[in-house]
Amino acid sequence: MKRILLVLLALLPALFARAQRHHEVGVIAGVSAYYGDLQHEYIPDTKLMRPSAGIIYKYFFNPHLGIRAAASYINLSAADSLSKNRADQLRNLNFTNHMLEVQLGLELNFLPIDIERAKFTPFVFAGIAGTYGNPFTRDINNEKFYLRNMSTEGQGLPGYPDRKLYSLVNASFPLGGGIKAYIGKTILLTAEVGLRYAATDYLDDVSRSYVNMDTLRAYKGDKAVELSYRGNEHHDWDGNYPNHKFQRGDFKKNDWYWTAGVSATVYFDAFGNAKTWLQTKCPRIFGRR
Repeated sequence: MKRILLVLLALLPALFARAQRHHEVGVIAGVSAYYGDLQHEYIPDTKLMRPSAGIIYKYFFNPHLGIRAAASYINLSAADSLSKNRADQLRNLNFTNHMLEVQLGLELNFLPIDIERAKFTPFVFAGIAGTYGNPFTRDINNEKFYLRNMSTEGQGLPGYPDRKLYSLVNASFPLGGGIKAYIGKTILLTAEVGLRYAATDYLDDVSRSYVNMDTLRAYKGDKAVELSYRGNEHHDWDGNYPNHKFQRGDFKKNDWYWTAGVSATVYFDAFGNAKTWLQTKCPRIFGRR
């Protein structure tokens, strides 16, 4: 990812030499999915694909290179019950995370797409984003609980000084691409897929090992113990709460998530063509424009 950003920055002087600026403003909608400790498939079960939506703004210095900014609602979810791994099925955890994401990045068109030039082009983008999300689950009675408050892996407990409460605000690093095309002279339709590497392993509240059951119960109550390991919800369960040395997740790997969607944006020639567009596209009134 760093190499791609360096290449884009190196191209700036050449690309600015033929500046033809324009703005794009629009909306984006699609699906989102997660990859991490509760979901090990790059393309998950369709049951785990959730809707996402947002608004997007782009400013192009010329037909090739621009900056993009977006604010999006990202819905992530996963469940051990859908895993192919028997150990995960026995763990039986699940989570949902409704995240707000704000991103800023660079976008590079391979063809010089413009109203008077190419009408479509593939493109790539890369950047940085900030997210806010608070993972939660529901117990067997469908009551909602925010998992960070449960300290399911001992976060914030006196007996585990190395396990701090994880932040609900985190960075991620978008990288992706797609294809775009003009519809008429004012609308751009875009289809894109974007990967995000998260700077946290706690989008799903799972990262490290189990903690001592009695310690967790003493500080957080029976519900925290119940939600930190849910194997006893199986009708055929005949085991015990895992030893505190057993791994609950893989702390060596951070979480990922991705989105796939389509967007529709309105093209403005540095906002200078807004008046012209209104004059040429709006219907006549009483014989005048």
